[in-house]
Amino acid sequence: MTSEVVENEFEFYSKAKKYWKDVPATVDGMLGGYGHISSIDINSSRKFLQRFLRDGPNRTGTTRALDCGAGIGRITKRLLLPLFKTVDMVDVTEDFLTKAKSYLGEEGRRVHNYFCCGLQDFSPEPNSYDVIWIQWVIGHLTDNHLSDFLKRCRAGLRPNGIVVIKDNMAQEGVIMDDVDSSVCRDLDVVHKIIRRAGLHLLAEERQENFPDEIYHVYTFAMR
Repeated sequence: MTSEVVENEFEFYSKAKKYWKDVPATVDGMLGGYGHISSIDINSSRKFLQRFLRDGPNRTGTTRALDCGAGIGRITKRLLLPLFKTVDMVDVTEDFLTKAKSYLGEEGRRVHNYFCCGLQDFSPEPNSYDVIWIQWVIGHLTDNHLSDFLKRCRAGLRPNGIVVIKDNMAQEGVIMDDVDSSVCRDLDVVHKIIRRAGLHLLAEERQENFPDEIYHVYTFAMR
């Protein structure tokens, strides 16, 4: 658990904030030098998400989505805006959100809110979102903060809405990355946190066709 690897919570968050402040506001910067995997990532995410947007009595709506840890809006631009009427973005780095306004282009008019905030301090508006997308950012939250944030996300869902996490998974236990001040959890730990947040897992999928040298990446849908 993160309590075993995070010695100082304040330092854990402030170091991460400082790290991202120095990262270039580009797709390559958002993906840690792996900008070339962006299309593979987006295409897989689209297929995963569309199974919930198809017709049926429990179909997830397409009115409003929230992009958490949004950066410059890579996911907002290529995944969420093509599928949802409006999108909100939240990120801790103000420069990224500023860059997003030009990066998103004309379609960016349908982004209604740019929230500059760490997820540990962010509360989605209750009963507001069809999809809350959380990608490559849960490692920047302690277990307790992640569980609490997911509880707030659950309250932020509209009927039939879903929360999606897409992130790196460790082989075993919890691994600390001192460079960007983040943790990488194994599947078992993530499952426990999801259950603790009172969320029910609907689907889980391992990302294919990513470089061998990076962590395995999994996508989870829950409500």
